[in-house]
Amino acid sequence: MSSSTPSVSRSPREPKPLYASFGVQVLVAMVVGLAFGYVARQMGPDAAGNANWLTVTLSTIGSSFVSLLRALVPVLVFTAIVASIANLRELNNAARLVWQTLIWFAITALIAVVIGIALGLILQPGLHTAVTESAARAPSSTGSWLDFLKGLIPSNILGLSASTRVTDGGASTSLSFNVLQILVISIAVGVAALRVGPAADAFLAFNRSFLKVVHKLLWWVIRLTPIGTIGLLGNAVAVYGWDALAQLGWYSAAIYIGLALVLFVVYPVLLGANGLNPLRFFQGAWPAIQLAFVSRSSIGTLPLTEQVTENNLGVPREYAAFAVPLGATTKMDGCASIYPAISAIFVAQFFGIDLGIQDYLLIVFVSVIGSAATAGLTGATVMLTLTLSTLGLPLEGVGLLLAVDPILDMGRTAVNVAGQALVPTIVAKRQGILDQAAYDRGEIVEPDSSPAAAPAE
Repeated sequence: MSSSTPSVSRSPREPKPLYASFGVQVLVAMVVGLAFGYVARQMGPDAAGNANWLTVTLSTIGSSFVSLLRALVPVLVFTAIVASIANLRELNNAARLVWQTLIWFAITALIAVVIGIALGLILQPGLHTAVTESAARAPSSTGSWLDFLKGLIPSNILGLSASTRVTDGGASTSLSFNVLQILVISIAVGVAALRVGPAADAFLAFNRSFLKVVHKLLWWVIRLTPIGTIGLLGNAVAVYGWDALAQLGWYSAAIYIGLALVLFVVYPVLLGANGLNPLRFFQGAWPAIQLAFVSRSSIGTLPLTEQVTENNLGVPREYAAFAVPLGATTKMDGCASIYPAISAIFVAQFFGIDLGIQDYLLIVFVSVIGSAATAGLTGATVMLTLTLSTLGLPLEGVGLLLAVDPILDMGRTAVNVAGQALVPTIVAKRQGILDQAAYDRGEIVEPDSSPAAAPAE
């Protein structure tokens, strides 16, 4: 009697129920967060004039989620950049890919800043505002070209800085990491490892392994996004409400119109011009765009951005592992292009200062060249102060805009991350290395559902 082993055929993966979808969970959390925020705002302060218990709870949940994301940022940036440089060895046209990536970063930034300038001149948000000069105040931290250049030079191997605040209750010291310095350090280490040759193989292998561990930790945090969303959006509504948006309605509208034009007009046109279906792009990149909107962190979204760029959009892993981490620290169409352009024009109009053609050219220059300063310091506010100081505009104008900054930052970060996925996709297509079948298939990989999310060995 002969026996044969039956062949086992794999059945297609069963689709998850709708409620198990990461995107659906985040959308539901946004609705819940808005509802809780509205209730908290209606409750008002407690008897002592302090924030009520619901506002405190929402704030604690949101800040804890962001703190978890930020805690892993330094080691993520270092290991990801070192690994991405090492992965360039696997690409035959690595130098061309690097230059193409930087050129497309600049092209999209240029388009975005031109749109921002046009909207500022057309809508004139500085002439249509309910805020008064009493709200104007200089920011606690400012950006300058000297700060930017000094920030490129690492003060220590960890890119670590400390600040001490003295109050009546004593002194407290806080530590922070300069992401731009970490970027410089990691690029130098990665290039040095390549130049060392076989002697660095053990180091690079350890770095790849360590990066996988960091990715896993970040995936655990990312899976908490629905909970974090409730806290972040709820606290934004409870603290800021709609009053500030009403006072700065034209300004806020100009920002979001500019972001929408870049995201839903410019990006689809660029995709279409390169033979790519825009709907497929948004379908594949939407999980990362969605997370960026609620977390307000491009670097915190980095693992998911890299995953969707590889798995959903068909960009080769070796190239995506370089372009996406680089974009997460320097590619800021929302924070460094649309936002400073419209904001600078707002400040000039508000204080009655006429801008000439040379000033608009300076805005373009700062937005396209100086966007890396956003990574090295404190986000979009520092980028704005860098623009204002370059133009000679009053820095007190920043205080007029701080009330709505958290709400605007959601849209800015979403556009940032969309651009960080867009450029590698376009460059890969133009260089003939894009997996067109994977792009056209439109198969969406849920966060952490595929081992392909890990970097290449």
